[in-house]
Amino acid sequence: MPKQTFFITGANSGFGLAIAQAALEAGHQVIGTVRSQTAKASLLERLPDVCAVLCDVTEFDRIPAIVAQAEEDHGPVDVLINNAGYGHEGVLEESPLEEMRRQFDVNVFGAVAIAKAFLPRFRERRNGFIVNVTSMGGLITMPGIAYYCGSKFALQGISDVMRAEMAPFGVHVTALCPGSFRTDWAGRSMVRTERSIEDYNTLFDPIRAARHEKDGKQLGDPAKLAAAVLQLVASDAPPSQLLLGSDALRLVRERISRLEKEIADWEELTRSTDG
Repeated sequence: MPKQTFFITGANSGFGLAIAQAALEAGHQVIGTVRSQTAKASLLERLPDVCAVLCDVTEFDRIPAIVAQAEEDHGPVDVLINNAGYGHEGVLEESPLEEMRRQFDVNVFGAVAIAKAFLPRFRERRNGFIVNVTSMGGLITMPGIAYYCGSKFALQGISDVMRAEMAPFGVHVTALCPGSFRTDWAGRSMVRTERSIEDYNTLFDPIRAARHEKDGKQLGDPAKLAAAVLQLVASDAPPSQLLLGSDALRLVRERISRLEKEIADWEELTRSTDG
């Protein structure tokens, strides 16, 4: 794989940091975005060769200029890893709409704003690869993460349309759908709504306790995910979506099986509305 320039959002932790490190070790140039000077200093301490850039993905109007400056300073970007995001946990009825708005601002609008800053550049160059980091939560759902799943379902659908629209110009788009990995997603990076309705205790309290218990013990290895991403972006025929992790594989297959059965069970009524 020839040397390429990666633009990675949220490069100071989790998947972003792991992919940045793997790309640098493979000889690529990495532009990594962070939200603060403190995060920038931390990133450069761990990965001194990263070209660190300040960028809050929710400051939508500033993003085109940041991308333009990054390419002026470091040359054309070949691969966008749209990784910045976080998780929200909370029973839907208990969770304020403002928390949903923030979740979508970062996970959906921020990701789309970054992608849109690169689309004309990739289209005009007839080259580029966009990896939108979604989640198995963009294909399945679980109680207590409605806002998160909603944001990832949205990015999953947008990625599929983006892929179709950019394909004629030789630009690849893949949605990366990880399962549970040993990152900060379920720990430091998780926003949790306070509990307030006792009726949900039986359903949700064990879920929240189990997530705390499993934090840091998940099966997924971020370094192996990073290696898989490098293999993905080297492909000439990448998939529209790539599941990573055996848990994601199992849970998505189970959902597809349930969906197929439900469609078959209700097929007669489905067809009854024609004509």
